[in-house]
Amino acid sequence: MGFKTGDFPPVDVETFLDKPLRERMKTLALHWVEYGFGTPKLIHTIYLLKVLFVVVLAGVALATWSSGVGPFWDVAAWWNQPVVYQKLVMWIILLEAMGIAGSWGPLAGKFKPMTGGILFYTRVGTIRLRPWRRVPFTDGDSRTVIDVLLYLAFLASLLTAIALPGVSSASLSAALPDNTSGLVNPALLIAPIVLYVLCGLRDKTIFLAARGEQYLPALVFFAVLPFVDMIIAGKLLICIVWIGAGVSKFGRHFTNVIPPMISNSPAIPAKWVKRWHYRDFPRDIRPSKAASFIAHVGGTAVEIVTPLILLFSTDHRVTLAGVVLMVVFHAFIASTFPLAVPLEWNVLFAYLTVFLFLGYPNESGYGLGDISSPWLTVAIIAALVFFPILGNLRPDKVSFLPSMRQYAGNWASALWAFAPGAEEKLNTLRHRPTVNQVDQLQAMGYEPVVAEITLQQTIAWRSMHSQGRGLFSLLYRHLPDIDRWTVREAEFGCNSLIGFNFGDGHLHNIDLINAVQSRVGFAPGEWIVVWVESQPIHRGIQHYQVIDAALGVVERGTWLVRDAVQAQPWLPDGPIPHEVTWRRTGYSVPTPPDEHDRVPTPQTVH
Repeated sequence: MGFKTGDFPPVDVETFLDKPLRERMKTLALHWVEYGFGTPKLIHTIYLLKVLFVVVLAGVALATWSSGVGPFWDVAAWWNQPVVYQKLVMWIILLEAMGIAGSWGPLAGKFKPMTGGILFYTRVGTIRLRPWRRVPFTDGDSRTVIDVLLYLAFLASLLTAIALPGVSSASLSAALPDNTSGLVNPALLIAPIVLYVLCGLRDKTIFLAARGEQYLPALVFFAVLPFVDMIIAGKLLICIVWIGAGVSKFGRHFTNVIPPMISNSPAIPAKWVKRWHYRDFPRDIRPSKAASFIAHVGGTAVEIVTPLILLFSTDHRVTLAGVVLMVVFHAFIASTFPLAVPLEWNVLFAYLTVFLFLGYPNESGYGLGDISSPWLTVAIIAALVFFPILGNLRPDKVSFLPSMRQYAGNWASALWAFAPGAEEKLNTLRHRPTVNQVDQLQAMGYEPVVAEITLQQTIAWRSMHSQGRGLFSLLYRHLPDIDRWTVREAEFGCNSLIGFNFGDGHLHNIDLINAVQSRVGFAPGEWIVVWVESQPIHRGIQHYQVIDAALGVVERGTWLVRDAVQAQPWLPDGPIPHEVTWRRTGYSVPTPPDEHDRVPTPQTVH
């Protein structure tokens, strides 16, 4: 891999696209093992410069300057200042809400332009996805002037709270009598909290993009809790995020995340290290025992055990070891450049770990026993764990982000299949500030066939994950001529339609398909979507849907997660078994189910 030149798959570009889809997936998956996306190091450098200048320099400089501490290069003067802590959290919220933090740039499917977010959220007529139909005043799926004004007001309220100096606080003075920088004025936090909720009720995309499941509780703590309680609540929040993510990694999915994640890391150039995470490259690229060990010891155990130690430790050396471990943990995640590219989130969490547990250690009056009321502890924990518990029991009801399933591999996912020439219809969407990604790549100078192969790497990446085997199985069964269709990774495609995705299939479910269909008008059979929900934590199955954009859901069913993880990414033994539980009246699968299918007589709806 060169600085400006990536590692393109070693294929004959003139003939590769004529090969069967299975053969293409095998070639690209094997290439991913050793090279990942093959991204030029220039792209990684751009990401690192963005973090350095936008987060570290601009964010810290503004937070310290407006708070009267610093200068920003004097880290010892500001690292444990409560007002800087508050303002850096709000700075990251601002960047996430604008779309210039997570899910930004080429690794997230944004090639030209590299930013989604604000380009979509400030444009009247773009697609808006409400979270709940029953909430009044949220009807429709088009962004209005009111939506744009609410969003701009949200950004302005955050910037105002960051830019204005802190105010004195009796609770802060009691704990830190020498502090002169104060805290963010609680009155300035009312507007961003209210606007966070209002924007989210109108469009769940903005709420999820701004990481409301983690940062909204933090704003509430800043606004209503006295200083010591605020610090302890911050510790509970970050520990529940970690522990929730750790619990979500129980099961069969997460082991499949580690190998392709390691393969994509520019920090691990050695091919033998990457191959070590697969059973028998190139014959068998299911996860190796080493990958499983890293997943469940280096991942699951670290995210559950270490936070508990940090939460209860009163020994400085033990606390320091836990802090170092979690900082290294977040640095490792950032170094792999996962496709949602949450670099800013990882940088912030590394800082929060140091601030909360070393800046305000438990033994200095900031432990759980020092909170003003044990009932407050119970209330905070109950509020913070409600959505993670509900989301893991009923993933159809809660996005995977509030469910705390980051990196877990247990994600709602989808593949899109377009009949020849049909994908171009998406470019007729009015008010959309981008075009299809294959066209973005061509606008950057890629030859059409090279642009197409580049995008097909993303569906090969999906095939290396558990749900990918089930999704491809559905495509092979429903589209016997799939080799001539254009197949897209829905997470990437979604980015070009609504400006954001973070691996959340709820952002490209039937609601998005219907919104696009109402504007574009695909004919029956032109756009087929295979979509799967996350696995409930207590069941061994995943529920899928087959959607024809023109007809709606045409089939529902399930498959066993066990079958999915046992298959090779390119399905050399054929589709994995699945069970049809419902099929639309008049809809028929083009070819009879093969011997692997367990298909009962489907129910029908007239």
